[in-house]
Amino acid sequence: MAFFGLFGNKTKQETLDKGLEKSNTSVLSKISHAIAGRSTIDDDVLDDLEEALITSDVGVETTLRIIERIQDRVKRDKYVGTSELNRMLVEETCALLAENNLTSDSDSGLTSASGSDPYVIMVVGVNGVGKTTTIGKLAYLYKQAGKKVYLGAADTFRAAAVEQLCIWGERVGVPVIKQQQGSDPASVAFDTLQSAKANGADVVLIDTAGRLHNKINLMHELTKIKNVMQKVVPGAPHDVMLVLDGSTGQNAFEQAKQFTAATQVSSLAITKLDGTAKGGVVLGISDQFKIPVRYIGLGEQMTDLQPFNAEQFVKTLLHN
Repeated sequence: MAFFGLFGNKTKQETLDKGLEKSNTSVLSKISHAIAGRSTIDDDVLDDLEEALITSDVGVETTLRIIERIQDRVKRDKYVGTSELNRMLVEETCALLAENNLTSDSDSGLTSASGSDPYVIMVVGVNGVGKTTTIGKLAYLYKQAGKKVYLGAADTFRAAAVEQLCIWGERVGVPVIKQQQGSDPASVAFDTLQSAKANGADVVLIDTAGRLHNKINLMHELTKIKNVMQKVVPGAPHDVMLVLDGSTGQNAFEQAKQFTAATQVSSLAITKLDGTAKGGVVLGISDQFKIPVRYIGLGEQMTDLQPFNAEQFVKTLLHN
């Protein structure tokens, strides 16, 4: 069962077009400047294209891989005009991500882990990236798909985080398991899974504290939460989802490095892409970390979080 057709392809594409409008305008303007007055793809054009991609937050390593692929394509196809560069850029970027198996929508979380056990997603990320909001929107998507969802407020260090998650729970119509501020996060996770399992939940989303000032403490805390959850649901969490703020550009890369070093991240959600021209960061993060981007945030509405499809994203971001 998949929920990707809930909004209809047209609506989904329109949301993507609108959400990436600033990024698309910015990167195409830089590419147009790179080929202005030139008829063939030569070293100067490729140098300018490289600069255009790097300054669009695609990242140095990913940009160099894309440029190398285009160079090989130009050599293979012999004479290639600059009028073909945009199409070639889209094709080679899609091919690069396809090689990493990062191109398709995923319905992770819609299939029960084993028998009657719920599918458990532990959500991590620094404060301010839209982590709790993303959890609320995910709960909405799963509920719309006919799934029974439970939320666990394990970010017990901030009262505002618990309150925000409760507001989302009321808005979506799903239960939120919480304790007093300052409670042991692992205890909250344990209670959430016990309640979810007893009540036949399909999906459980566990919010966690967003602190990076001490990576060792963060790792210990997340490991403790994992160990406690496995006492209730073997194999939990089935997905550790890192939420990143796409509007921060290269800072998102650094956060990804920190969290992937602290815990075993298995999926990504990249938020706040609608208010920025830094959409290229999604391509770089997808390629460099070899971790699938499952969702992208394109606005404030509950329906503005959508499953990520790399090919569709690339075509929307880079196509004229």
